[in-house]
Amino acid sequence: MFILANLLVAVAQVLDYALWAYGWLVLGGVVISLVNADYNNPIVRFIHAATEPILARVRRHLPVFVGGFDLSPIVVWIAIFFLRRFVVRSLFDLAQAIG
Repeated sequence: MFILANLLVAVAQVLDYALWAYGWLVLGGVVISLVNADYNNPIVRFIHAATEPILARVRRHLPVFVGGFDLSPIVVWIAIFFLRRFVVRSLFDLAQAIG
């Protein structure tokens, strides 16, 4: 059973790192949108391509507020926080219970 426990720990760690990195990409996308960065820059294009599919899905379900304030990055950040706290910790706890 220790092999399954080690597998769960590895999956939890990879998921945690991926969510952490994606959270920083979302924050980078917010900063880029605030400073009107050059979209010909490959880094800007990468961040936009990595974050826009998720943000666009969230935007479809959010109401439009006065002033055009985009709440989708905040919703995505909350979702990332939830996934890191609930799913990743649950995987670690399950691995500990098995092992």
